[in-house]
Amino acid sequence: MSDIKLQLNARTATGKKAAALRAQGIIPSVIYGEGEPILAQGAYNETEKALVVAGYHSTIDVDFDGKKKMVIVKDVNLDPVSRKIVNVEFQTVKANKAIEATTPIIIENYETSDANKAHLALLQVMEEVEVKAKPSDLPKEIVIDGSKMATLEDKLTLADIELPKGVEFADKEIELTQAIAILTDPAAEAAAREAEDEAAKEAGETAAADVPSDNGSKPEAEKAE
Repeated sequence: MSDIKLQLNARTATGKKAAALRAQGIIPSVIYGEGEPILAQGAYNETEKALVVAGYHSTIDVDFDGKKKMVIVKDVNLDPVSRKIVNVEFQTVKANKAIEATTPIIIENYETSDANKAHLALLQVMEEVEVKAKPSDLPKEIVIDGSKMATLEDKLTLADIELPKGVEFADKEIELTQAIAILTDPAAEAAAREAEDEAAKEAGETAAADVPSDNGSKPEAEKAE
């Protein structure tokens, strides 16, 4: 069972009528995975709270008109301007069947590393990864230790992840050499940019000096006339 609960009811309104629900503080949703898609609806604040906590990686225990369903969030449609929830798609899951979910990657302890002490900057290039596990085994996040990073050549890859028991990468052929985080040297990069700017400035001054000056004198041919 999940610690995240959500009350949903059956929905009959579709199209423009479904849009009118949002004005009443109700969010239309659809539940997939049990034959025909089920049209549902729920209170905006309650739904938003459940989505924030669950994300795309945790299960939600839904009470649908008195029937219990375990679901994960499949998709959330947001208004492009207000960023408010327009509708939600849920996918039912079974407790004893493995499912795939997107899980965030969190890097810890970098502040204690030699790289941080050398004022190198950590750049995380992979924020999440797809994993596969039974709903009860799905991790809320994947934690990776960055305390041993020391030089610019160091990086964190998928191979550095220790997956919890019962969890595996959804893609069995995933390249474990893929980088999760790399190091950069802000001071060296700033110096390089400054050198480039200075070189460009000198090149511009040299080009300007090579342009013949116009002192207003007329060509010899015109003087002869």
